[in-house]
Amino acid sequence: MSRYTLHVGDCRDVMRDYPADHFDSIVSDPPYGFSFMGKGWDEGVPGEEFWQEALRVAKPGAHLLAFGGTRTFHRLTVAIEDAGWEVRDCMMWLYGSGFPKSHNGPWGGTALKPAWEPIIMARKPLSGTVANNVLRYGTGALNIDGCRVGAESTIRSAGVSDSDRNAYGTYGHDKGGTRVEFGSTAGRWPANVMHDGSAEVVAGFPITTSGTGAIRKSALGMFGLGGDGKANTEYGDTGSAARFFYCAKASSADRDDSNTHPTVKPTDLMRYLCRLVTPPGGVVLDPFMGSGSTGKAALIEGLRFVGIDLDPAHVAIAEARCQEAALETPFSQLTLFQPSNP
Repeated sequence: MSRYTLHVGDCRDVMRDYPADHFDSIVSDPPYGFSFMGKGWDEGVPGEEFWQEALRVAKPGAHLLAFGGTRTFHRLTVAIEDAGWEVRDCMMWLYGSGFPKSHNGPWGGTALKPAWEPIIMARKPLSGTVANNVLRYGTGALNIDGCRVGAESTIRSAGVSDSDRNAYGTYGHDKGGTRVEFGSTAGRWPANVMHDGSAEVVAGFPITTSGTGAIRKSALGMFGLGGDGKANTEYGDTGSAARFFYCAKASSADRDDSNTHPTVKPTDLMRYLCRLVTPPGGVVLDPFMGSGSTGKAALIEGLRFVGIDLDPAHVAIAEARCQEAALETPFSQLTLFQPSNP
């Protein structure tokens, strides 16, 4: 069984060659419709017909994650919803780098600095209940425990079961206002916010005094902090950006030397997203593959991948990246989903 398959062509045509109810998840970065750098592939937002075909080939309960642009993601959301998907959430990836595409003069400017990108989360309608759908297809639920953030103590009210914790107050305060901690290393609930760890983004989050107190930097290396062991109360608080998944923008090393695609997403971010919505050993589809960031991430996560792109040059780059990533997780180590009721 092949770890990955890449196609050159229009994704609508390619997806028609696949059977219905085939893919476990769809994770994609489609065109934003900005005419970015004059690129022909970015002239418009993919419409309803694209997402109808994606719906057909996705398993019942399969999740779709699609990046959008701040000016056009409303069109993307409507197209996805009109195609039959259930819109479940809108995630935010916050970052500090970037500059406004603005025309400036003595009268002012014409644009704000971009600092976030939306990610539409949708789900194909279930076949029965969530529990039955998961048992039959492996899809329908999110991998919450596999995507928890950090390893600091979780906070909840004393004597309350995990299943009942949502009935109590926010940020670990019970109904009487008493804050209680219990020693769990599971990490925080995955949220619909992610960030790049920059000082600009972190400064935008309020710092409260109701958090976990000083936490050593070495324990928070995944949030982009140093490992010198010095206490840092700013990042050890429930109000800081450390409570959200951290991932910097794609570096030159992450892009790979031969990658000339202008909008490469970071591998760690795509790994997190693939892991969140795909069952073990599942097949991830990216109808707008670009240079293969989703494929590289999926393969490192031990998943399988099918990617489609119109540009042969981009597919060639994706092929090289996927080939290298596949070596990091041998296929023999994959755990494949076994349905209870085929």
